[in-house]
Amino acid sequence: MKTRNRCVLGLLCFVTSYVFFSQGSLSAQKYIDLAHWFNLIGAVFLCSFNEVFPKKNKLHAVAAVLTGIGVVAHIALCTIDFIMWSFGDDAIGRNALREQISNTPLILYPFVIVGPSMLFIGLAAHALNFIKTNPISALMVLLGGPFVGLSYFIWNNGYLMLASCVVFATGLALVLYRNEIQIIRNGKLE
Repeated sequence: MKTRNRCVLGLLCFVTSYVFFSQGSLSAQKYIDLAHWFNLIGAVFLCSFNEVFPKKNKLHAVAAVLTGIGVVAHIALCTIDFIMWSFGDDAIGRNALREQISNTPLILYPFVIVGPSMLFIGLAAHALNFIKTNPISALMVLLGGPFVGLSYFIWNNGYLMLASCVVFATGLALVLYRNEIQIIRNGKLE
């Protein structure tokens, strides 16, 4: 599979996971936790952005490391969430696990709070390379990522979280296909 196709698949899976997340209670997913499966698969494929962008500067190197850390953290977070989901209707067991994780900073911060954000930060750093040539697409990524986190952690608004993820993913797709878009624009201008 071509690298750009892996990137697109990652974006599609990632946005699909946020469609599920925006619906609220994930315990309604009886047989399989589709939200976290899509999120896990999407995050793994989003690592392909490290390969597809030109490796021309130090910003790319930093972005690649941050993206990689974010992917690892997403894998860990999805694993934790799969375990949470497995409790089903057992709220006492789920709350005990949630409390244990909250009381374990070496799990809470790298795999729940800070680590997953690194995926958004890393991809935003990749987009920053295109701020001069593709400012609107880059700004979509740079603004969409933080709003995903704000809408989840601060405002607890699933629909805003989904909209932010769509803006973020659309910006990445526009940066990914920037050359093809430019060819189409030039063809229409002639």
